[in-house]
Amino acid sequence: MRLVFFGPPGCGKGTYASRVGARLGIPQISTGDMFRSEAAANTELGKLAQLYMKDGKLVPDDVTISMLRERIQKDDCKKGFILDGFPRTIAQMHVLERITHIDLVINFSLDEEIIMEKALARRCCEKCGDIYNVADINRNGIHMPPLLPKKEGICDKCGSRVIQRKDDTYEIIKGRQDLYWKQSEPLLAYYKKKEMVKDVPVIGPPDVMVPMIIDVINKGIKE
Repeated sequence: MRLVFFGPPGCGKGTYASRVGARLGIPQISTGDMFRSEAAANTELGKLAQLYMKDGKLVPDDVTISMLRERIQKDDCKKGFILDGFPRTIAQMHVLERITHIDLVINFSLDEEIIMEKALARRCCEKCGDIYNVADINRNGIHMPPLLPKKEGICDKCGSRVIQRKDDTYEIIKGRQDLYWKQSEPLLAYYKKKEMVKDVPVIGPPDVMVPMIIDVINKGIKE
């Protein structure tokens, strides 16, 4: 089961990918998390990625694809995986098609106003990257209560500090949105033409969304 989780930055696809992957027994592969891990380790790759990420830009394809190719060859990917944040462009998609096969694309939709509010309220573990959120959104049929750690400021998963990322500013988040629509809409149109896309509106917290997503995946794989 090889899946792509698709949607604008801040729509929640990383949160859903980690939880859905755990339920399905396949790993979430987030290029963003891999880059941040390299940056935290102060590797040459991390330093290069950080130059782009701090300005909200995409890391060059050759760096991203080299890392991804190595990742999907690991043993935990034998049953499949969820790609979170890749591909984002037509060029990336063509390379991806040469190295693996994708079964289904899950496309998440959420109004940009709510995405911005949600993204600015995002918090994450500085070590393992687990995601939390302090926003309380309840309007227009969308209910997203805060997603908080059990102990304030401490990650449930590994016990490290929960922080706001330095690149989660209004200017950088808005830049990510604009870049997404410019580069990724043609990619979504391509996947829709191949009838690989299942649309999922974001309407609630993970405990509402995850069963909905798994149901869509199971039905989509059987078609």
